[in-house]
Parts: sequence; structure tokens; C-alpha cells
Amino acid sequence: MAALAPTDTAAQFLTFALGEEVFAMDIRTVREIIQHGPMTTVPLMPSFVRGVINLRGAVVPVIDLHARFGRPPARVGKKTCIVIFDALRQIDGLSERVELGLMVDAVSEVIDIPAAQIEPPPNFGTTVRRDFIRGMGKVGARFVIILEPDRAFDVAEMAEICASSQGVQSSPEPLAA
Repeated sequence: MAALAPTDTAAQFLTFALGEEVFAMDIRTVREIIQHGPMTTVPLMPSFVRGVINLRGAVVPVIDLHARFGRPPARVGKKTCIVIFDALRQIDGLSERVELGLMVDAVSEVIDIPAAQIEPPPNFGTTVRRDFIRGMGKVGARFVIILEPDRAFDVAEMAEICASSQGVQSSPEPLAA
């Protein structure tokens, strides 16, 4: 049996449902998964910012993934979860990691996807912007959309959206606690 080349190694991804679609993100960026619970809404935020939660004393913004991808806001169901992950924030040329929560319909499982089974993002035919996608993972007969969290949930970009929804210029700080 031949040894696998480094590019053929499998990576682990957390999969979750958003409507009928299956998305994934690198498990190394995921901190924890919690049940949907009480949330404090924040005035004048765009529709994709559902509010903030208290996570062991830390204020964590929660992003509604449906709304972030231009869909109607998610409906909370029995399986609705919040995936806590580390997002990259850049201020004045300095980078730091901040915690964000993603509200998803349901968390599915952690799967291994070999690098050889990940295709580049498509040029068209998907419901999310192409730069949000790390790749399309082939899992059995279906594709899993693998998100690139640092692009899909860019704190500076989301802060600009918040600022424009309020009609003011703002720094990235309002979203990152």
C-alpha cells in the first residue's frame, strides 16, 4: 500500500444544515456547539445579527446564517444550535481572533473529507458568494459546501454593513465583544 501524499490527507469538518443544504467548516475553528437559548437583541443591527449571548461571562455576537446569506431570517426550531467559532478581526493592521456564534438549523456530524475530494468553489450555481466558499466537498453522492469562515464572517466587513445600515461610518468594534 502506497503512502498518501500530504495533499491527500483528510481534514475534519463540522457539518450542519441550513434548510435543505449541508454546509461545513473546518473543525479546528469551532470552539463549541450550544443549544439555542435566550438572546439579547441589539438595536440598529442588520438582520443577520440576531443578538448577543452571555457565554460564561463573555458577550458573543450571534449571526443568523440564513440572513447572512441573503435569505429570510431563520426560524428557531427544536434542533437550532449556535456554533461558537473563532473569527479573524483586523484593526489598524493587527489581527486577532474573536468569538462569534453562528445560528444554524441543526448540527449534523464531524466528517473526514480527503483533500482530493474537495473541488474549488464553483463559478456559479450556489446560494452563497463564491469568496465565502473554501471548496465543495464530495461526500458520497452529494456535495457539502465548505465555508471559509475568515471570509464568510469577516468582522470588519460585517461592521461596515452594520454601519451602513445605521447610516454612519464605524470601526469593527461594534460586532466584536
